[in-house]
Amino acid sequence: MLEIIYQDEWIVAVNKPANMLVHRSWLARHETQFVMQTLRDQIGQHVFTVHRLDRPTSGVLVFGLSSEAGRELSQLFEHHKMSKTYHAIVRGWLQGEGVVDYPLQEEHDKIADKFATSEPVSQSAITEYKTLAQVEMPYPVGRYESCRYSWVELHPKTGRKHQLRRHMSHLRHPIIGDTAHGDLKQNRGAAEHFGCQRLMLHALKLSFIHPFTQQLISLEAGVDETWREMQRQFGWMR
Repeated sequence: MLEIIYQDEWIVAVNKPANMLVHRSWLARHETQFVMQTLRDQIGQHVFTVHRLDRPTSGVLVFGLSSEAGRELSQLFEHHKMSKTYHAIVRGWLQGEGVVDYPLQEEHDKIADKFATSEPVSQSAITEYKTLAQVEMPYPVGRYESCRYSWVELHPKTGRKHQLRRHMSHLRHPIIGDTAHGDLKQNRGAAEHFGCQRLMLHALKLSFIHPFTQQLISLEAGVDETWREMQRQFGWMR
């Protein structure tokens, strides 16, 4: 059962679990569980994709309940009229707050884009960040005798592929659990010492003007047990 965090006659939103695909893909032919199909069966009606979250990312995921609603919501995303808030746990002590304005080269998938004829292009990418808490734990990782982590709030202003993961890596503070752009030694250390078996990136909030009622909608998704356990061990519970 998926956790439904909002539903009306046009829109439904769920708290997507980490490591669950949004919909079927020939790139993951052996997978049997997908958010889209599970939600359809759960509410007894078709749903229409509006946006996606990476497979390892958890949090707010919105669907339209008709093709028209899907189109209207997609337009909001396309024109950057959605306010997005993510939380992440990153390696090291990221200080204060700031803006990452760092273009990202378009990422081609090794399989899906195998026959792409165009060269990847550089795309503008902007992320605002703010550090919420920091901690140092007495566990050795790699050549260090202790490990440091920061709890960070992220606001993407553009929507590039793996933008938050790549921007945090650019700052030398990769997200814990990121196997593509992260620090493998830190990932192993987090798994060994804190039971972290996932990417520590969570789509916490999504706010927008409802395209049919014109009311402000603000959706929020709670974190899972892995997040709560790490926050407890780090003394970050609120």
